Amino acid sequence: MNIKAELNIQSKKLELIQWLSTVEDLSVLNKIIDLKKQENKDWWNSISETEKQSVEKGLQDAEDGKLNSHSKARQLYDKWL
Repeated sequence: MNIKAELNIQSKKLELIQWLSTVEDLSVLNKIIDLKKQENKDWWNSISETEKQSVEKGLQDAEDGKLNSHSKARQLYDKWL
């Protein structure tokens, strides 16, 4: 991440902190808490069975040594990158 993007993120965080310190509406605070809980949920439980099978196949391929180098992947998929 470049320095400009990092500074922008930090600026947004400070802006949210300042705003949050002024919020008096409990329903808004509860929505923020719910959002935080959502973010902490295990992504595995939110993906489809097809996606889970794909991840499991990829892990099995890795365990079996069926891997390509980064340079090979770049060569294969360069037109989309």
